[in-house]
Amino acid sequence: MSCKLFYGIDPGSSSGAWGALNADGSFVGCGELPVQDGRILAIDLYKLLDNPEKIAIEDVWVRPGQGIASSGKFMRAVGSIEAVAALTGVSVSMVRPQVWKKHHGLIGTEKSASLELARTLWPDAPLKLAKHHGRADSLLICLWMLQR
Repeated sequence: MSCKLFYGIDPGSSSGAWGALNADGSFVGCGELPVQDGRILAIDLYKLLDNPEKIAIEDVWVRPGQGIASSGKFMRAVGSIEAVAALTGVSVSMVRPQVWKKHHGLIGTEKSASLELARTLWPDAPLKLAKHHGRADSLLICLWMLQR
């Protein structure tokens, strides 16, 4: 029987990411959310969330100044992610960015700080490029869930 995994999700309609850790915080995997034409591929996301124990999702909203179309696309993605997570039947935690970032000492830092921290914590994780900040965030969201 395989061990249960803990997942963190950084939502997005085109730049969202997931991260998975074992109960001890060791790295299991991470990557971009499965999307096609700006829509979350719900069945693929459900399959990706293999053997979950708990899931944490960043509780985000549209930013002021975003256009109506991009806001709608983003919120549709967030709703899909929340629905898929609920369908797994496990505990799902929603966490505001300020909460998990404060936990990791990232409030007031550059966006790259979460990537640097994640690279330090999980040197073997595929976090080599600047565009992997979503992967880093998802792993740190997951670690927040494990440590709270």
